[in-house]
Amino acid sequence: MKVLQLCHKPPQPSVDGGCIAINNITKGFIENGVDVKVLTISTKKHPFHKKHFSDDYQSATNIESVFVDTKINLVDAFSSLVTSDSYNISRFFSTDFDILLRKTLEANTYDIIHLESLFMTPYLHTLRRFCNAKIVLRSHNLEYMIWQRLSIAPGNPAKKVYLKILAQQLKKYETNIFSSIDGIATISSQDQNKYIQLGCKKPMITIPFGISLNAYESVNNLNKKNSNKIRLFHIGAMDWKPNMEGVSWFIEEVWPFVLKSNPDVDLHIAGRAMPNWFIEKEVPNMINHNEVENAQDFMLANDIMIVPLLSAGGMRIKIIEGMALGRVIISTTIGAEGIDYKDGHNILIANNAKEFNQQLSWLKANPEKLHEIGQNGKKLVETYYNNQRITEKLLSFYNKVLGK
Repeated sequence: MKVLQLCHKPPQPSVDGGCIAINNITKGFIENGVDVKVLTISTKKHPFHKKHFSDDYQSATNIESVFVDTKINLVDAFSSLVTSDSYNISRFFSTDFDILLRKTLEANTYDIIHLESLFMTPYLHTLRRFCNAKIVLRSHNLEYMIWQRLSIAPGNPAKKVYLKILAQQLKKYETNIFSSIDGIATISSQDQNKYIQLGCKKPMITIPFGISLNAYESVNNLNKKNSNKIRLFHIGAMDWKPNMEGVSWFIEEVWPFVLKSNPDVDLHIAGRAMPNWFIEKEVPNMINHNEVENAQDFMLANDIMIVPLLSAGGMRIKIIEGMALGRVIISTTIGAEGIDYKDGHNILIANNAKEFNQQLSWLKANPEKLHEIGQNGKKLVETYYNNQRITEKLLSFYNKVLGK
């Protein structure tokens, strides 16, 4: 099978969950003998450098990249309100990338075009014009839902109006592209159901985020460091609005409440693109690590992952990674969306300050649960989020779309 994988950011380095998800799909293709070609957009936020890719990876994928300036232009953003265009999507279109795509299609024949996220759909016209391959959208999120949820949150009224309009444009766009694709691989069953509710009748399958299990090793006992303090932690790119919103809410609304009952607990924050004002912010018992060199080492150095998301969609890859490492996760319901979890068994759910405090206090009173829940989470990942099995499932779906 020949697959052309179109990416809205380079698969490596794995600086955020999206990169990891894309890279694991590519690795799955290679390991299953798929003839895959990778074309990726490079941006200021996610630059492309060949040094990040092994010689074997480059040889297997013949990866190529084009820089696209996706920086938000206020004039274009506000003019889109008049034209009803989805500026969030259109800013990923580049004539240079379109030319490279056309040359690639003219020189090769593919069975499947794999679009990594909605941000690659501006190239559907070129794909339909220059190839007969089946086109499958790998949906990382329903994008309109992120902005819809952000528009509901408290804040500047004018900003809320803009976010609401943006969400409406995205919803219309996502609905309209159904006619131009041949299948959708959603990252969660919840997202698949939402596509059905939007009226999508194209073939669909749930393909969750998968990991190579041998890349993760858990530490079974709590706090290897010489400290009696429990170390809560959050790690995530802070230029992603739902992360910034969620962490800010946690620090302002939840953390003071938690500290009253648990003054011996520390909070460790890490992430790429940490704003200066947030780095300089003084919060009791909080340590800001800014961007860390190795995310896995950071997670292993701490005990309990918090995922205080209020407006995300799709599936949180960091939760799967944390579970694979045997960490206990305390998440909001929205943060845990897309994961086949069982509250109290392999994850703990908390949606407000009182519930976060109750879950933490319960863990402190029952320290054996740290190991038990951590191991249950690891078993969940081994059973449902094994990248080898997930790739085989995706390839089987491709064959169905191809009519084989």
